[in-house]
Amino acid sequence: MNEQIVQLKEKFEEKLSKISIASELEEIRVSFLGKNGSITGLLKQMGKLPNEEKKTFGQAVNTLKSFAAEKIADKVAELQKLELEREINSMPEFDVAMPPKLDRGSYHPITLVQRKCEQVFRSMGFTVEDYSEVVTDYECFESLNIPKFHPARDMQDTYYLENGQLLKSQTSAAQNAIYKKYRDQLVNEGKPIRAIFPGRCFRNESTDACHENTFFQMEGVMVDRNISISNLIFFMKTMLSEVFERDIKVRLRPGFFPFVEPGFELDISCLICGGEGCPSCKHSGWLELCPCGMIHPNVLSEGGIDPDKYTGFAFGLGLTRLAMMKYGVKDIRDFNGANLVNLSQFTDDK
Repeated sequence: MNEQIVQLKEKFEEKLSKISIASELEEIRVSFLGKNGSITGLLKQMGKLPNEEKKTFGQAVNTLKSFAAEKIADKVAELQKLELEREINSMPEFDVAMPPKLDRGSYHPITLVQRKCEQVFRSMGFTVEDYSEVVTDYECFESLNIPKFHPARDMQDTYYLENGQLLKSQTSAAQNAIYKKYRDQLVNEGKPIRAIFPGRCFRNESTDACHENTFFQMEGVMVDRNISISNLIFFMKTMLSEVFERDIKVRLRPGFFPFVEPGFELDISCLICGGEGCPSCKHSGWLELCPCGMIHPNVLSEGGIDPDKYTGFAFGLGLTRLAMMKYGVKDIRDFNGANLVNLSQFTDDK
């Protein structure tokens, strides 16, 4: 019997040494280690042996079985390494010193505007935060002073999911998390909360020249002692002048948003028609760009901040509309149209 084990081992090693492709490995595994394989078959012969020889024979067969399994695993690793080397050697050579092709693509205009805004706000001490597109009802509404069944929810035709969550209809959904994230820094270290959080928003809108069901906003908040409306106006004017690289005519008018009090609509003179009126500005000469205001005390309290000690402002900047104004895009639907001819013109914008 021991001689049979030795012969089977030699036969296995001989066949394994001739294997050159992975598919053949499976054949040899089944041939030796499968249910009806040669090594497995040895165990079936134990019944013919005297009892005193069964233990020794069984151990020898199991040793051979482990040896074969280990060798097959090593062969798999060897063949994988050889395959990787073949792929690497077959790759075409290229010169890393060659200049890149400039016609491979371009940044989307909304991306360019967002990066510019982030640059400006970072220079003023703001952090840039990221937040999920799928949020809870609490994040999007309840934490923002909009309880269930509040009529203000009708302002945002929201996409709800079967699990009760929703596609965020406003970047304000991140406010509560931001307050809680930096609350200790504000209270214990006296450092103001200054953060912006750009992102994609979703509403069941009827599309037209200035409305889409998918659009981009950038929320911004600042909380500290003695923050006032004048601070809000300063930061917004600074940002707009940097983005448009010129003085922009703006106006503030009262607006209702449950999470700010008082609330405002910051409008800019339409840069597409020069204030004369066009479809993009609904022929008013003005484009609503930035709902804003002083953060409501209830919202601060919900974020764990004492509204008797701290105040703050919040704004929701429409990045999509900002891109329309900066680049003279007359129809918001062009941004989602994937027209490469239109989008490629922004390649060299830095």
